Amino acid sequence: MRIFVAGASGVLGRAFLAEASAVGHDVVGMTRTDRGADAIRALGATPVVADAFDAAMLTRAVGEARPDAIVDLLTDLAGGDSASNARLRTIGTRNLVDAARAAGVDSVVAESISWVYPSHPDIATEDTPLDIDAAEPRRTTIQAIQTLEETVRQIPRSVVLRFGQLYGDGTWFSPAGRFGQAARDGVLPATETVASFIHVCDAARAALLALDGPAGTWNIVDDEPATGIEWAPVFARAVGAPAPEARESGDIGRPVSNARARAWGLDLRYPTWRDGFGR
Repeated sequence: MRIFVAGASGVLGRAFLAEASAVGHDVVGMTRTDRGADAIRALGATPVVADAFDAAMLTRAVGEARPDAIVDLLTDLAGGDSASNARLRTIGTRNLVDAARAAGVDSVVAESISWVYPSHPDIATEDTPLDIDAAEPRRTTIQAIQTLEETVRQIPRSVVLRFGQLYGDGTWFSPAGRFGQAARDGVLPATETVASFIHVCDAARAALLALDGPAGTWNIVDDEPATGIEWAPVFARAVGAPAPEARESGDIGRPVSNARARAWGLDLRYPTWRDGFGR
């Protein structure tokens, strides 16, 4: 299969390229920079430099690539700015879907997030309504995700993957990542907020599996949603940090179910963060 990957030089993009190339797919990876192009080439894919905000450039890049499917992994996480990331998720994805339609591509897999549900002790499924009444700055993120998912669903065979918190090499939840450093600095608290995780390698494998799966929306999380009281001490040990301080957050979070994805065939290398932190 010939696959066009937008956001190919990001953490998840690089993991996806490695998985796709290993099983013989012909991959074209899009990035904004020459440095990103070098990283894509090193992973066995063909790089193309394009800007997701430039609709004409993106349409030309997709048209010239002539892919069978598109994987949308566009994110802007470098500055930790939710507004910039929201803009890329909305405008960038709109341009990518328009480019897909212009090129006659009828298969798109898109990255979404699983922490979009209102806080509640009951486990969330893909049918749980999004937290559209959230306060800012969370509202900006939720609205952008809602727009992204609605846009992607305009493609006949679209798959939306609501990933859990990514951890693993290159992510914020790694020894060199933002939260790894915060843990070593003693400023990553252990709270009662529930989070759902997914190792970046398992996320990449899920995106690859989705290319041959049915259209729909899937929560891509591991088997063990957990409070910070549970996961933060394990993460701290994995990154060489002291035990975190317990603190109230005022937010119980939401456990997320992966039952639909498991039934669909999702096989996890790391079924729980307990196995994967530090790897």
